[in-house]
Amino acid sequence: MLLAADVGNTNVVFALFEGEGEARTVRARWRIATDPRRTGDEYAVWLLQLLKIEGIERSDITQIIFASVVPRADHNLTVLSQKYFGITPLFAGHGSARWRFEIDVDQPSSLGADRALNILAAHHKYGGDLIVVDFGTATKFEAIDFNGTYKGGSIAPGINLSLDALVGKTAKLPRIAIRAPSSKSVIGRNTEDQMLIGVFWGYVAMMEGIIERMRSEIGRPAKVVATGGLAILFDEATEIFDHVDADLTIEGLGILAGQAAHD
Repeated sequence: MLLAADVGNTNVVFALFEGEGEARTVRARWRIATDPRRTGDEYAVWLLQLLKIEGIERSDITQIIFASVVPRADHNLTVLSQKYFGITPLFAGHGSARWRFEIDVDQPSSLGADRALNILAAHHKYGGDLIVVDFGTATKFEAIDFNGTYKGGSIAPGINLSLDALVGKTAKLPRIAIRAPSSKSVIGRNTEDQMLIGVFWGYVAMMEGIIERMRSEIGRPAKVVATGGLAILFDEATEIFDHVDADLTIEGLGILAGQAAHD
């Protein structure tokens, strides 16, 4: 079995894969808040209990791969892997887990592991010209051509960051939860509705506008793949997505680990 983890700025998502090659599937996934101070021992106490619930022994894990955009967490994850599983982990983008697609931008080394995994998985699963939108702490837009080459993209503040800034920089606006407004009206009748309309429909308009501009620049039909925690929420408010794939980043880790195993 393969143990994989996607270390983001907000959460770490662990996933357990079983099978080989194209037949490899996600058996279980778990999420924990990102904390660079969390030690390898602390990860182990949490993770080994979850594996036990799934009926998985430590010896069943034969390969481990991490993707991290939080460098301070890397050492503790390596301790987890080596101390508790006896495995030297792979890190996405390095060594035998290097990227095997062309990165056609000015600074290829600046491409984050999470974005690269989305590019890899989207091309592998959907093919053709693609736009990938990942709703995370930041919202990332990626342009991928039909050869799988990364051509560039854009980064916007995530909707929760936008809401945090709005509430944090004003004295009287209340904290609200992100959800779809009860109607499509953009004329709110009270402060909370007005905030939700501005944040939600404003974000939808931004997203649709960037995607349409990207399609115009690409100049060929491009499928739009959405991923990340809020993809399903926004899918209910727009028809611009061709696919919603919540596991895209994790599946990219499975594909990359398979490539590394055959290196």
